[in-house]
Amino acid sequence: MNTTPPPGVAPADHAFTIDGPAGPIEAACDDPEPGVTALPIVAVVCHPLPTEGGTMHNKVVTMTARALRECGATTIRFNFRGTGQSDGTFDEGRGEADDLRTVVAWARAKYPSHTLWLAGFSFGAYVSYKCAHALQPGLLLSIAPPVGRSWDFAQIPHPNCPWIVIQGEDDEIVDAQAVQAWVATLKPAPEFVSMPETSHFFHRKLMDLRGAIKSAVRPWLPDPATG
Repeated sequence: MNTTPPPGVAPADHAFTIDGPAGPIEAACDDPEPGVTALPIVAVVCHPLPTEGGTMHNKVVTMTARALRECGATTIRFNFRGTGQSDGTFDEGRGEADDLRTVVAWARAKYPSHTLWLAGFSFGAYVSYKCAHALQPGLLLSIAPPVGRSWDFAQIPHPNCPWIVIQGEDDEIVDAQAVQAWVATLKPAPEFVSMPETSHFFHRKLMDLRGAIKSAVRPWLPDPATG
């Protein structure tokens, strides 16, 4: 299977496939950034809506992964079923949750001493949030969760981990006020980071997103001296 990224996208340190419930899942794993102390964290990052062009090569996804690698994490991106070289067809978040669980199982087997972190952008934020209670990650990062769109956030159990929500104030796809109102109903409340003058895809704000992620996760990084 061809796992070559599209033009203009840097190749991953490790490109491979994972046997998934709908067939092979295209995946990419990247080591911590050079010069950064590697930490025992493996972060799985989920991409936005496939039916609207979302893939693991989305710029918000790759910037999120980069920010986490700059903190010392190993990152895994993957394509949901029916996206890129992943087999299957779009399943409105149901089968995609199975895909995520499969990738997490692979990550935990590959990195048994690492703490799992989950991250997702837009539709990927919904899927990772949906799975977080059962998967018990060490941290959940939700970027522009699509509250008020086609997916029901109300019946999902609260994740039992530190949780960060990042939302652009000028989001043209997700209602930023709806996200903020939803966050206000959650107990305990996640850390909410609101980014002014920021659209859904963080146009001209990707470096600001990088900084916001690194700042928000910093308190939850393990001490390199103790692992």
